[in-house]
Amino acid sequence: MQQAIAVLDSGVGGLTVVKEVMRQLPREKIIYYGDTARAPYGPRPADEVLKFTGQIVDFLIQFDPKVIVIACNTATAAALEEISSKVSVPVIGVIHPGARAAISATNTGHVGVIGTVGTISSGAYTTALKQLSPYIEIVSLACPLLVPIVERGEFHSKSTSLIVRKSLLPMTNQYMDCLILGCTHYPFLREAIQEVMGPYVKLISSADETARETSTILYNKGKLASGDTLPIHQFYCSGDARLFRSIARQWLGEQIGNIPVLWQVTRLG
Repeated sequence: MQQAIAVLDSGVGGLTVVKEVMRQLPREKIIYYGDTARAPYGPRPADEVLKFTGQIVDFLIQFDPKVIVIACNTATAAALEEISSKVSVPVIGVIHPGARAAISATNTGHVGVIGTVGTISSGAYTTALKQLSPYIEIVSLACPLLVPIVERGEFHSKSTSLIVRKSLLPMTNQYMDCLILGCTHYPFLREAIQEVMGPYVKLISSADETARETSTILYNKGKLASGDTLPIHQFYCSGDARLFRSIARQWLGEQIGNIPVLWQVTRLG
């Protein structure tokens, strides 16, 4: 039985990481859990986010995954260290990969970060960026209105564009050459965010770097999948299955194509 890459998120945002993992590692089986019934995690206290993340990991461990990806910035900030100490498989977060991608992309050393209240208040990105480059200049902004838009599947409406513009207004007069999308939900709103920030600000998603780190870890452990058999991916959510499935199919598109997928609602806690 093929061991899977387990991916978790507060809702649908982690699908942005899943899409990149599927692109880079098409032979790998994915087991995904989106806690859509309890999303968003951003406004919640860190101890509650830790509790929810632990419940999801306990659920995913039953499938004997070979690696766990916490594809949620808020959960990464609140739970990565503790979860890593409690399980026997590698656990990957999305904050350090996002920070590395930004350091690689910036030419000026001026970086912006947008994220949930929980992620921004944790200072996790500032810590990660400063560890890599102590002289980097960082400006951060919490954007609590954006995750609910994505969870409702409203990516392209006029009202969405207005909410994105209003949320990012404090960033538009800041000097930066790249902006970290410090929430895995935000790539769903990439076009609207780019329109507000302008063409000269590079938008940085952690998805590509997170998938690359996952690939490297599996390669070093000799656990990359092989063979020509298509994996059967498993997607679980805790809320509206129809909406979750619709958003997932829209986002993943050709990545799931003709590949068999199991969809299921499983509530935790």
